[in-house]
Amino acid sequence: MGCRVAALESRRAGDMERMIQKYGGEPFVSPSMREVPVEPNREAIDFAYRLITGQVGVVILTTGVGFRYLIRAIEPHLDKQRFLDALSDVTTICRGPKPVAAMREFGLTPTHRVPEPNTWRELLQTIDAQVSIANQVVGLQEYGVSNASLVAGLEARGATVEPVRVYGWELPVDPTLLEENVRALAAGQRDLLLVTSAHQVVNLLRTADRLQLVDPLREGLRGTVIASIGPTTSQMLEECEIHVDLEPTHPKMGHLVVQAAERGVPLVKSKRRWQIMAPSSQSIKHPSDQSLFVRACRGEATERTPVWMMRQAGRYMQEYREVRAKHSFLELCHNPQLCSEVMCTAVDRLGVDAAIIFSDLLPILVPLGFDLEFAAGDGPVIHNPVRDRDGVKGIRDLENPQELDFVYETVRHTRADLPEGIPVIGFAGSPFTLASYAIEGGGSRTYLNTKKLMRANDGTWEILMEKLSFAITTYLNLQIGAGAQCVQLFDSWAGCLSSTDYVRFVLPWMKQIIAGITPGVPVINFATGNPELLPLMRIDRRTVVGVDWRVPLDVAWKRIGHDCPVQGNLDPAVLLADPDVIREEVASLLESVKGLDGHIFNLGHGIHKETPVDHAIALVESVKELSRRD
Repeated sequence: MGCRVAALESRRAGDMERMIQKYGGEPFVSPSMREVPVEPNREAIDFAYRLITGQVGVVILTTGVGFRYLIRAIEPHLDKQRFLDALSDVTTICRGPKPVAAMREFGLTPTHRVPEPNTWRELLQTIDAQVSIANQVVGLQEYGVSNASLVAGLEARGATVEPVRVYGWELPVDPTLLEENVRALAAGQRDLLLVTSAHQVVNLLRTADRLQLVDPLREGLRGTVIASIGPTTSQMLEECEIHVDLEPTHPKMGHLVVQAAERGVPLVKSKRRWQIMAPSSQSIKHPSDQSLFVRACRGEATERTPVWMMRQAGRYMQEYREVRAKHSFLELCHNPQLCSEVMCTAVDRLGVDAAIIFSDLLPILVPLGFDLEFAAGDGPVIHNPVRDRDGVKGIRDLENPQELDFVYETVRHTRADLPEGIPVIGFAGSPFTLASYAIEGGGSRTYLNTKKLMRANDGTWEILMEKLSFAITTYLNLQIGAGAQCVQLFDSWAGCLSSTDYVRFVLPWMKQIIAGITPGVPVINFATGNPELLPLMRIDRRTVVGVDWRVPLDVAWKRIGHDCPVQGNLDPAVLLADPDVIREEVASLLESVKGLDGHIFNLGHGIHKETPVDHAIALVESVKELSRRD
């Protein structure tokens, strides 16, 4: 391994230290928590009484130590055997092997056992397949803090949930080693961090807060490889806005250490490289940070719904057509002053609340070695597509991102030419869409070459996505540095993927990109074509999910989660109808999400070239009038 490895394991700290040393790492193991039973536990006693008297029909045990603490809490007050007999008469569900083992210690066998990776999602799947909990009282032995998602899932299935909290996790009695690791992580003196429990993350941040090192710790973690033992821990890390780089194939401590040893060195090198190329760690303040658009990106309440439109500077506008009559599309993209002019003209005419820079998804491929042409009538063409391992390995890294300086200059010009209250949005293609162009050589209906390479199972896809992801992250950070207040990722072709393929082949890279983008800057994640992907699009707390027109916005937002801002999603074809119809459609969409904060009105894709400008203006005016909150 050859790395400096921080670990937060408490119960098996010695085992963790020995394993890290065995695989060549330098261990820095700091116990991060201790289990503290709730005492006296009136809640547990009341639960036991209700179980004995037949008022509880299903019991869910989440941890072995929790079950033992439950027995210990009730034993002085109730007959233990009566409680165990009552437990054997009801349906019991164990979240994993540890509560199964604990039940066996008392002569009990669970009715159902949740399969790996033993998260609340698998627990609910087990219930759906094997247990009817509608109109049942479900006792839920909790560990640490309550799992709101699990409780909501049980209640949605008709259960009355009775939580039983038996212990919590406090900081260690002697926090010296944990404090040393916090300081070292903040200073960039650890290469890997191994996390084996979700609550280790909470106590790590609690300690950093006590030491007044939260921001330095977060900065240090951006350059540290984070290895999580499994999905539950990963979820907590992501909720704390800490990006997970590695999760083992099985949620076991041994697998975690072995796979960290196997992959640690290249991951560390890759992450440090990203940190050097994207060093900014503070959001860049600008007056437009308090605009309607940026506030909505943060999920805040706004006086009305902000509105802008994708492709709002385009062929439907006479001013744009006049510019294009004198310049090819690529010539226009390479002329920052003209790019700013066409966008500022559109913002002024339409009265929108944000301006996306005028550019294209594909110029980023040119410094990587691709021969790009925008052919008349055919759209973009890549003359040297890559379709095998040798071709992918020949793609250049974006070692000189200033080759795209005309884009950053477009951001600077647009920012300078717009009123200060109008935010500028930078953008890039998402790695799957860029990869598809690079492989197919242009548009495609089947994406067969892309899917073939994606499934080659020889590491080629990973090499390609690593190169593209690094380039995209660097590119977007430099746009932010040039003056963009927000960035948008376009995944125009992701709709050709199933949700399973998206999770396997794309989502890890999307997480890596968004984790690498300047902290505090909103990121709009927009993919078209498959509504099944929507719940996967919310990557972290600053992500705004863009929704296309194929699903009603209220349905989409419910699936994404109302705590996540959304953008969308009027069908662009509506703008071909009369203004009265446009107004009705706008009213209907706004009414469907009335009362929810964090909505940015947009089309479900770009404006069609046949759209009358007056119709686009009518849409903006309708949104402004109909969404106003008194």
